[in-house]
Amino acid sequence: MPVLGLQLMMLKDQINDQGMYEVLRQVRELDIDAVEVSQVEMTDELIADLVRGKADFGVETAALSVSIAPGGNGFALETEFDRAVDACRQTGARFLRIGMMPFTAMTSKQACEEWAASVEPYAARLAEQGITLCYHNHHVDLIQFEGERIFDIVRRVAPSLLFEVDLHWVQRGGMAPLEMLEAYSGACKLIHVKDFRVAPLSAEIYGKFEAGEIDMKEFYGHFLALGQFAEVGQGNMNWPALLPAAEKAGAEYFLIEQDDTYGRDPIDCIRDSREYLRSIGY
Repeated sequence: MPVLGLQLMMLKDQINDQGMYEVLRQVRELDIDAVEVSQVEMTDELIADLVRGKADFGVETAALSVSIAPGGNGFALETEFDRAVDACRQTGARFLRIGMMPFTAMTSKQACEEWAASVEPYAARLAEQGITLCYHNHHVDLIQFEGERIFDIVRRVAPSLLFEVDLHWVQRGGMAPLEMLEAYSGACKLIHVKDFRVAPLSAEIYGKFEAGEIDMKEFYGHFLALGQFAEVGQGNMNWPALLPAAEKAGAEYFLIEQDDTYGRDPIDCIRDSREYLRSIGY
């Protein structure tokens, strides 16, 4: 069974305020076995805390974040390749992950191909070091250029680059997650376990529309924005079917993630997700 972990983007403020070591203690208390590090500065102190957290709490590092050029999330492989590899050696992480391709790469087939071609040499070099580089999708990765999805372009041009599959974003992009997992079986190493719910239509917003205070265009904007990130088990995703399918597709880590908690304490949201996953056998 894949290792159950947490995407630490959810606790980036706590990491900045309390330090990584204290956050890993809290993660352990939530009965979570691993973490993925994202959206925090990769200082030597933070890396040392990950090492201490594994030794003291048993929380392993599933993956660290990287970009290709400086200015992105995590290590910049153009300038920090060796440092990224060393951080993996220290923490025991076997995966690095790219959180998103540059927006410019999403604008055309040629731009996407050029970006994927720039990533492939780094993915191949990392593989030589026993480290797997994965690409994390969003809904835009279901864009089709001449009938070829961005997913397919990336796999064709950068075969050494595998996937971190965010099932919420697959669903939001209009592809059935079960079909995606089957189509890309063998390349799906990290899975973001993130639910998708539709929030109730606001009576206040509808009242303003009825009263003529907002027009149809503004009202419809609210209507289209009802999709939300949800605690696992509190949305519409079929996790009892999806998680076994993800494991069959090659997943090694299941990582709880919720991009927005809508004012709730993220620890409470993580706890709810963990309890639901426990209730279905994880």
